[in-house]
Amino acid sequence: MGIKEVFNLARVPSILMLGAVYVAYVLIGGVVFWKLEGDLGMKDISLLMVKRDDLFRTYTCLDQTGLQAVAQVVDAASKMGLSLKGNVTADGFWKFTSSAVFAATVVTTIGYGNMSPRSTAGQIFCVFFALFGIPLNIVVLNRVGKYMLAIERNISDFLEGKTGRRRCTRFCVHLVSYLSGTALFFIVPMSVFQQYESWTYSEAIYYCFISLSTIGFGDFVADNNPDKYYPHWYSFLLASWIFFGMAWLALLINHSIDILERLNIYLKQRRGGQKQQEESGSGENDNPETQVEEEHEIKNPPITQ
Repeated sequence: MGIKEVFNLARVPSILMLGAVYVAYVLIGGVVFWKLEGDLGMKDISLLMVKRDDLFRTYTCLDQTGLQAVAQVVDAASKMGLSLKGNVTADGFWKFTSSAVFAATVVTTIGYGNMSPRSTAGQIFCVFFALFGIPLNIVVLNRVGKYMLAIERNISDFLEGKTGRRRCTRFCVHLVSYLSGTALFFIVPMSVFQQYESWTYSEAIYYCFISLSTIGFGDFVADNNPDKYYPHWYSFLLASWIFFGMAWLALLINHSIDILERLNIYLKQRRGGQKQQEESGSGENDNPETQVEEEHEIKNPPITQ
């Protein structure tokens, strides 16, 4: 067995441990969501059943089949972005601005699910558009992230030359960068969404993170309510916020990964240093007779003629 094979075998336990930590983390998250949302989901189902019975009592001509037909119409209207509150419907989802935002959610892999192509040609085009657009988006985001990091490093180097304090300067620059990004991509959009979408602040901050992290559940989607009027600049601002916010969040995640890797290296070095000290200490104390002889020689040096 060669050195490379031995090295690969030595890495197996750490990989298994990392996998076990990952699985445990996911299972713990599942348990927490189950406890937090399970009872609430059952209450919501019970409330919906009560409302359904109220509909049957109020509208006696409506039966289960009619209710299903109404539900299908409402579901189809929500997928098309149409409002059923008035006789005049909106333009639907597939305007130029909302279509551009949809294209941005495709290449960024957010995929809210609130709108999707229904025609065969549109579905085929979406496949090829995503096939080339996703790698292009990764390359562009990587370049933008590196450019943002380069600006941060240039500012840090400039301030280091003025102050002469390396660690303090880098920490302050990173802190200001994080706070500025948080304000620009979370606090300000949170206020905008609260005004134009009528969301609470917690819902707005939740939507910001779910979108920029490309999770994209689709339970909250900006520029999606057919009963609201959105200005034309709103969609453009939304697409720009998604792009630059993803680049900043990716940079933040890379910083976090770098910090964890450095911490791991530090702990390994510290553990290795302690092990070497223990081995050297045990090696010195393995033979007590030799230690007694050395002490005797120090106290009574040999006589030289």
